[in-house]
Amino acid sequence: MENNVYETPQSTLVTENTGSLELASRWGRLFAAIIDSIIMMCVTLPLMFFTGGFDGIMQGVQPGFIQSAAIGIVGWIAFALINGKFLLSTGQTIGKKALEIKIVDLDGNVPAMNTLVTRYAVYFVPGIIPFIGGLFSLVNVLFIFGEEKRCIHDLAAKTKVVKAV
Repeated sequence: MENNVYETPQSTLVTENTGSLELASRWGRLFAAIIDSIIMMCVTLPLMFFTGGFDGIMQGVQPGFIQSAAIGIVGWIAFALINGKFLLSTGQTIGKKALEIKIVDLDGNVPAMNTLVTRYAVYFVPGIIPFIGGLFSLVNVLFIFGEEKRCIHDLAAKTKVVKAV
């Protein structure tokens, strides 16, 4: 009798081939975001100062939607000018370069420009919507604690952040 009915079933194990792409750590992503935020604050804080944005805040008045949107647009343009070349060539912002991580599409390639625009639009745009924007931004970054370590902006753009090799 060739088949032993009590024998453990045999099967070929299939492992997921992600190539040499290891997901970036949550800490690496956090510190890269902090570096990028500090760089952006160097642009947006003087802008708020010279446009009188701090005057209202000091009086307890929250900036209006138009003012927040204008600062957001200028911030977006500054972000693109500072990081655009790096993002298009290596999938990295200055913070990601410093932490040796990068953004890739689900195939492991540097994302196309439209993918990057989608990713950062989902990241930045909701933040300018009063109340709901702040809540969305919080939920967005909390998605990092999922098994795939992907935030909502990663899911929307079909990207992931991996260790740069």
